[in-house]
Amino acid sequence: MHTRDYQALDRAHYLHPFTDFKSLGEEGSRIIERAEGVYIHDSDGNRILDGMAGLWCVNLGYGREELVAAATEQMHQLPYYNSFFKTAHPPVVRLAEQLVKLAPAHINRVFFTGSGSEANDTALRMVRRYWALKGRPDKQWVISRENAYHGSTVAGVSLGGMAPMHAQGGPLVPKIAHVRQPYWFKEGRLGEGRSQEGSPQDPDAFGRDCAAAIEAKILALGEDQVAAFIAEPVQGAGGAIIPPESYWPAVKEVLEKYEILLVVDEVICGFGRLGEWFGSVHYDLKPDLMPIAKGLSSGYLPIGGVLVGDRVAETLIEEGGEFFHGFTYSGHPVCAAVALKNLELLQSEGVVARVRDDLGPYLAGRWKALEAHPLVGEARSLGLIGALELVDPASGERFDASRGIGTLCRDLCFAGGLVMRSVGDTMIISPPLVITRDEIDELIEKARGALDDTLARLTDPILHKQEESLS
Repeated sequence: MHTRDYQALDRAHYLHPFTDFKSLGEEGSRIIERAEGVYIHDSDGNRILDGMAGLWCVNLGYGREELVAAATEQMHQLPYYNSFFKTAHPPVVRLAEQLVKLAPAHINRVFFTGSGSEANDTALRMVRRYWALKGRPDKQWVISRENAYHGSTVAGVSLGGMAPMHAQGGPLVPKIAHVRQPYWFKEGRLGEGRSQEGSPQDPDAFGRDCAAAIEAKILALGEDQVAAFIAEPVQGAGGAIIPPESYWPAVKEVLEKYEILLVVDEVICGFGRLGEWFGSVHYDLKPDLMPIAKGLSSGYLPIGGVLVGDRVAETLIEEGGEFFHGFTYSGHPVCAAVALKNLELLQSEGVVARVRDDLGPYLAGRWKALEAHPLVGEARSLGLIGALELVDPASGERFDASRGIGTLCRDLCFAGGLVMRSVGDTMIISPPLVITRDEIDELIEKARGALDDTLARLTDPILHKQEESLS
């Protein structure tokens, strides 16, 4: 079959996630046929550097035969059995043991799911169950952040703070509130944080103001009504938003003043992305619940879970009776076996330490240099996650969103052999953790080429007119 044959079948039968179905049908899908290392190959023979590690998840890169072998062996031995009815199996028990060894010391239990969305659903259920068991059933409000992403199930959408998703979601889960995000470039440099004179707010002051917004919301709702605060260490799908250094210490001070659980969504940041096993370690947090997924299996098979802190787990165990929650594929044996091998390889190959000590700092230096480009207002990174803020070269301000400059840049990245995602006019990367320095150099040069091509489209009247006609 040729590309056009796959595209025709795709158009006729497959409804893609997060997609304008009509637009994709008119344009045609990109068909990915194979991959190795940090590269994917499409059906037209193009080799593309995957700067997004699939969807934030292929931490060990593509083509790891050890993970294939782990799945094959487990499929031969026990391809499936559930964890209901007082039942377990060796892979899930061993995986749970390994995870709590890697987690902060106060975490000794795991609840398994099939995805990060299910993990955040589970966290919401556990938070409200915990307070009910503590004789505080009125503590049901969960505070999240604007522009946060915590999955696309009904509970995940409700916990998240993305307005377009809320607009399509119908009635959402009640008693979930949202506060401002620690997005300094958008809201401190260019937005609400500006002083009357129009100058940017100091990042650390902005971070403290965002933490203060959490406390204000707690007081507005009533401390006796608020169950938990949920947040990613670094907001991934929101635009690789790295909070100011002042933010998390100030948040911890706020939460310590009140009886409120902390849920740290590690679906993206977990398993080495920030140069530590978990983002909570990087920011010295002590979460009560840690939803996980993605890098847990390097994306080779779907698996997620919630790492559960002792005060919640012990309450559920000692006081809870049956917890009416779970999934057919909770702790699937093949997924668990692959995840276990994935963690083993991350440890034996020193991947997390290399991100922290070598690759993360190297990327930071090369990435920051892109800030000299006329289109880039800010280049930020932490570990192996990064963002470029596209701005009008003439004014330094953001483009009108309707112009779709980020989408243009993303498409030019693909054309130049690089996967770089756009979130509005923010370009983000999250490459496999096994990327080399040479491959980082290649990523940077291809990103710079896409920026140059984007700028050319904006400044060349003929190209700009052609682009407008195409759109």
